[in-house]
Amino acid sequence: MKTKEIKQSVIFKAKPHVVYEMLMDSKKHAKFTGAPAKISRDVQGSFTAYGDYIEGKNLELVPDKKIVQKWRGSEWPEKHYSVTTFELNPTKDGTQLIFTQKGVPEEYYDAIFNGWIEHYWEKMKKTLKERAEKL
Repeated sequence: MKTKEIKQSVIFKAKPHVVYEMLMDSKKHAKFTGAPAKISRDVQGSFTAYGDYIEGKNLELVPDKKIVQKWRGSEWPEKHYSVTTFELNPTKDGTQLIFTQKGVPEEYYDAIFNGWIEHYWEKMKKTLKERAEKL
């Protein structure tokens, strides 16, 4: 099976801790996505997101700095996983998230590439903006 790699960079107007928690806290993740999530905070712990559409295991967790996960979509070939890396770098006004996903099946590349933008980065930015407006 041919696979491809996704690389994306996004800036959030929030500290790395806030971004990390949005990705790793089940309740916060479910709130910004609008879908169920169960996320272990342990290395080798399992997670699901968007119901059972996404599932995997945590490979490396460095609080507020880095998340590495074995990740797959439910429609992917059985037992095939990609590896996602979320690097959180503090900036003057917030956080730069550098995202890499290696091993995405070629036929799912466009949907997954756009899915991160639409279902994660844009929704996270909207949630952070709404939160800031309430302050």
